[in-house]
Amino acid sequence: MQAKITTLPGDGIGPEIVSATRLVLDTVASTFDHQFTYREALLGGIAIDETGNAFPDATLEACQQADAILLGAVGGPKWDDPNAADRPERGLLAMRKALGLFANIRPVKLFRGLEAASPLKAERLANVDLLFVRELTGGIYFGQPKGKDVVDGERRGFDTMVYRESEIRRIVSLAMEIARKRPRKHVTSIDKANVLATMQVWRQVATEVGAENPDITLVHQLVDSAAMRLVTNPGDFDVIVAGNMFGDILSDEGAVLTGSLGLLPSASLGETKLGVYEPIHGSAPDIAGKGIANPLGTILSAAMLLRHSLDLDTEALAIEAAVQQALDDGLRTGDLGGGEKSLGTTAMGEAICARIKKH
Repeated sequence: MQAKITTLPGDGIGPEIVSATRLVLDTVASTFDHQFTYREALLGGIAIDETGNAFPDATLEACQQADAILLGAVGGPKWDDPNAADRPERGLLAMRKALGLFANIRPVKLFRGLEAASPLKAERLANVDLLFVRELTGGIYFGQPKGKDVVDGERRGFDTMVYRESEIRRIVSLAMEIARKRPRKHVTSIDKANVLATMQVWRQVATEVGAENPDITLVHQLVDSAAMRLVTNPGDFDVIVAGNMFGDILSDEGAVLTGSLGLLPSASLGETKLGVYEPIHGSAPDIAGKGIANPLGTILSAAMLLRHSLDLDTEALAIEAAVQQALDDGLRTGDLGGGEKSLGTTAMGEAICARIKKH
């Protein structure tokens, strides 16, 4: 197979983890007889610094011409001024909107041997293998009107939560499709239908989609009680589908179950095969340039890239097996406890490459 991959290293540790992941992708290409070509583009803070725009037109073009997109991380204290004309996070939102990426997929699975890294007791982690499906292009992050003004001498901020039936239907339908390929075939739909009109429509539409998929078990859960259950009984969940803000918050909470954000991948998908693949952690500017960042979340995102955008499931499984083997062999980055076998960013990438070749 020949495939074009656009890389968006971004800010902070982004360039380091993307570089390590390219080593892994190149190893996959040589091992399985594929040809991957890369095109690098700007996104986030570095794009603001160099072009004045967090999501330049040239980056949009590079993304549109790719088969898949690999993203590092964006943002940092340098660009945190709330009064700034542009911010790195706007680049992410603009990219998702421009590419029609309406769903973020985040698997949360505890790797064997890392149980002690989780803040939860081992008995609470039994059977944790869940997947978040978060709506990306609607909800309170995009609803209008939004803004800031002054009323009666007081500063006021306002945002609008709004969802159309079609937006709800497509994200819940995707969750159903994903659940159908999993053993439990169970979907939990998150809302706040007891107080929010938007979420009452969400629940109505989700119920209708559930009725159209009778082989899938659908349950509804209020967002606040779901947040509690994620830490008391996370093994109860299989596929969780939620709107933009609720999904944003809950998926970060779920990520902590594994003990390190550095382990978790994600995919942003739309109606076509094109997707954006990125680790869920931030840009970690405090360790940028030190070569100690954990690249496994990005490497596992590359596995999702191979599976979802390129239909290379065997190759994706090879990456995932290599990561588990490296952990079984005691290899760790600093965020996972380090120790005598602690590896830096590049060395961990190379360790994964070696195990892919053996596979």
